[in-house]
Amino acid sequence: MIFTHDTEHALAVVVDLINTSAAASGAEELGGLPGLREFVDRNAFSDVGELTPADLDRVLQLRGRFHAVFRSGDVPSAVRRINEIVGEVRTTPHLTDHDGYHWHVHFFAPGAPLGEHLAADCGMALAYVVAAGELDRLRTCEAPDCSRVLVDLSRNRCRRYCDSRTCGNRMHVAAYRARQRESAPS
Repeated sequence: MIFTHDTEHALAVVVDLINTSAAASGAEELGGLPGLREFVDRNAFSDVGELTPADLDRVLQLRGRFHAVFRSGDVPSAVRRINEIVGEVRTTPHLTDHDGYHWHVHFFAPGAPLGEHLAADCGMALAYVVAAGELDRLRTCEAPDCSRVLVDLSRNRCRRYCDSRTCGNRMHVAAYRARQRESAPS
């Protein structure tokens, strides 16, 4: 584990959020409150009540800003973007041990709206990545027809595809077939 459990969970949430956009996955997955509720349930958020159109608007706005962090070409740009995101929320760091997880830090106030929850926890997770000198772990899938993002948490930084079962497998099969064509007698 490179980062703490709560940081890695927040990074997975950021990736899932960005990958719900039409720009990343080809179809908008957060087109309404039912899509947002599915996102919240899929990512096992704690302490999220009834969702509102304002929550959806804020989450969609944050999604674009988080995506900009992944596309930052350098550390100063990423730092500026992350500082803007976390600087807009009232962070109230506190230790918690909910839902069977050991003690970990939440950066949002209990009962905070979903947008504040995401901006604080996910923004701080991205800040930890940058502070650790690991910005290059925030990537876009290398498959030519995929725009999904990923966080490479492998020890040797070798993850290239958003999903090894789809993009990774497809690219490996294509490379194998190309090698077979090249080595086939004419």
